[in-house]
Amino acid sequence: MRSVSKITSTVFGTAILTAALTLPSVEFAYGEAAPERGIVSFKYLNYQDSQSVGKVTQSGTTQSGDGHETHNDHLIISDVISGASTVGSSTGGSSQDRIAINAYSIMAMTPIAGEWSLGLTYTSDSVSGASPAYHSAGLTTMSDLRRAVDAQLTRYFSRGTLSVGVSNSSESDYISRSYSLQGSLSTEDKNTTFTVGGSLTDDSINPNNRKVVDEKKKVNAGLIGVTRILSTNDIVQLNLGYSQGNGYYTDPYKSIDNRPRDRNNTTVLTRWNHHFDETDGTTHVSYRYYSDTFGIRAHTLGVEYVQPLRNGWAVTPLLRLYTQTQAEFYVAVGAAEKADPTVATQPPVSALYYTEDQRMSAFGAITMGLKVSKQLNPDWLIDLKYETYEQRGDWCLSGKGDSGLADFSARSIQVGVSRQF
Repeated sequence: MRSVSKITSTVFGTAILTAALTLPSVEFAYGEAAPERGIVSFKYLNYQDSQSVGKVTQSGTTQSGDGHETHNDHLIISDVISGASTVGSSTGGSSQDRIAINAYSIMAMTPIAGEWSLGLTYTSDSVSGASPAYHSAGLTTMSDLRRAVDAQLTRYFSRGTLSVGVSNSSESDYISRSYSLQGSLSTEDKNTTFTVGGSLTDDSINPNNRKVVDEKKKVNAGLIGVTRILSTNDIVQLNLGYSQGNGYYTDPYKSIDNRPRDRNNTTVLTRWNHHFDETDGTTHVSYRYYSDTFGIRAHTLGVEYVQPLRNGWAVTPLLRLYTQTQAEFYVAVGAAEKADPTVATQPPVSALYYTEDQRMSAFGAITMGLKVSKQLNPDWLIDLKYETYEQRGDWCLSGKGDSGLADFSARSIQVGVSRQF
């Protein structure tokens, strides 16, 4: 099922920047040098989302996947944002658990001959719960297991790097393979670093409900970036990305869903890191703009502050604000569905494309979190991270959210341990 196909990129990599591009992350650094030590790390993530519900009913069917595909990355696991109420009946404004995820990841990186490094990551994640056929209703139970392997080989030069990466992700109804190439070059004083990269992703789609068979999707992506040292305490970065996709974008597990077979998007990402000498802390500020041919425009503002403490401890509070407009073909909850969630809203008769996936609606979201880490000794590091996420239609800053959608919330807990050697 596609809803978990990109979890590693958000959970075990950078916090919010991989949904639009399948490129390896552009490190926010300058003058990259070959690593002198290897590292092995283990991460475990537990995720649970919930949604306030009125009256819901069980559809009586079971699915092994929900075919979710997402454009946005405001969640720590953005790909499961739609969720679903627990199957059964309820009245009033109670909140019920929907999608639950347990994810495990093992990463290893080793230097080779002083000029190379090889990184390998294995991820296994399981998802269970219930998923809506339209908006937040028509619920069906679902579960799936994904396994993924990623590899990256990097060559280091005196003023730059060259990396090649391959990955394979396999689920019961979705197989994804990607290939990437990225290079960086620094100026002689190493105060400025330029980055260029590209990737190709080839997906095979065979939904368990057999709605379609042997569908394909291909995405070509490119990225250019520049990182500049402004002072001993400040570094800034600007990345521009473009992605061109063609193939099956419709969600086969939703009863009212037919999307265009082409989807292109553009991203602009800026970052600024500032170090405070007085506290030895560092602020990370980022802003990301996203637009695509579905008509969605999104803004993400993230702020976190890393504060080292005594005896190897460090705390990192974070705040992330997100807002997006709706897709051009999104169908809002109708009056009949508001009165009775078992009555699906029908799209306009003349509509060629339409979706009732709430991830395609206009909304705003707030993520708050706290990470605590402990450097046990020069070799061992452990960390614990907790995040909460709240989404509301009326928090959208531009356009108008769907008033018929219920409020959505989620929480995640991540535990990690790493060892250098």
